[in-house]
Amino acid sequence: MSSTELPSVPPTSVLPKAASVRVAEGERLRSVRLPGVTLTVRSRPPTRAGLQPALYVHGLGGSSQNWSALMAQLDGVVESEAVDLPGFGDSPPPDDGNYSITAHARAVIRHLDASGRGPVHLFGNSLGGAVSTRVAAVRPDLVRTLTLVSPALPELRVQRTAVPTGLLGMPGVAALFTRFTRAWTAEQRVRGVMALCYGDPGRVTPEAFGYAVEELERRLRLPYFWDAMTRSARGLVNAYTLGGQHGLWRQAQRVLAPTLLIYGGRDQLVGFRMAQRAARTFRDSRLLTLPNAGHVAMMEYPETVATAFRELLEETADRGERGSRTEPEGGPDPDVGSTPGTGTGARPHTGNGARPDAGPGSGSGTGSGPGAFSERAGGSAGSGG
Repeated sequence: MSSTELPSVPPTSVLPKAASVRVAEGERLRSVRLPGVTLTVRSRPPTRAGLQPALYVHGLGGSSQNWSALMAQLDGVVESEAVDLPGFGDSPPPDDGNYSITAHARAVIRHLDASGRGPVHLFGNSLGGAVSTRVAAVRPDLVRTLTLVSPALPELRVQRTAVPTGLLGMPGVAALFTRFTRAWTAEQRVRGVMALCYGDPGRVTPEAFGYAVEELERRLRLPYFWDAMTRSARGLVNAYTLGGQHGLWRQAQRVLAPTLLIYGGRDQLVGFRMAQRAARTFRDSRLLTLPNAGHVAMMEYPETVATAFRELLEETADRGERGSRTEPEGGPDPDVGSTPGTGTGARPHTGNGARPDAGPGSGSGTGSGPGAFSERAGGSAGSGG
């Protein structure tokens, strides 16, 4: 094995069992065996019958725990499940070692097909936003609405603060970083991650910080931790280079589901300027900007994100089912290998997007977030805060 190759990962059956994953009050964990992958699924029991299902997909280095606060906010609104992508959280690595965007999307699709829960309200953050975009594009029958928090869609001018994350996917960089940071404590690592991902790390409570340290200590003991991080980062970078119908922006154009886009003005990983392009690209979009939020708005301002999602539900509730959808341009993605069916109809794309002069400090207050700004594609939908 050359110095640039990644170490092989033992088969799932012989991997050591790490310490228990934290389960918040009202949550449950279960393991789901699917072809080629085993997923850990975090859920909250529905508070009443008849709730529509929702599925949440985390970002690079995250886990289903990233959605716990928002899931609690949406009790009584949807029936919530969050997945640990293969190699993250409590899910073991995929059998084939494939951590590409397509492979992650395939895992999500297989879970939805096996559970029969679709169409779902699909949520994605960062890497999970790219994965969810691909799922919504190639399997519109599985997605009722799409909510993307700082989705990792390709940028021509990447922020300097995001460069180290992208470099993690380069051969040899992970090993070099591991040697360089060998003396770092889990507390130091968590503070660094929170400084990068939060608009205001001071909002993190001591209790939440302690839980994050415990989780990182658990995951650092896993023999595949850096392999999963490195290969997923590489898969994301590779997805940025794809053209044609497999390009993420092209697939965003194909999404039929009503889409809620959420961007943070202090995001150091996904450029705030991308909010405008996303609002113009997704056919049926509405945009919520949170000037003081960072990369994980659903963790920083779960009440505001929940309010925006409820407004999305109210807005789309009267549409109902409109029969079979037409297949998106380009047909189903052959790499994912699925056939679209029926689902919720989508509104025609207006092409206007959000207010062109809206910047990190613009807009009026919406919901409970500080200085939030919300728009429908084609017109303002902001409410007084």
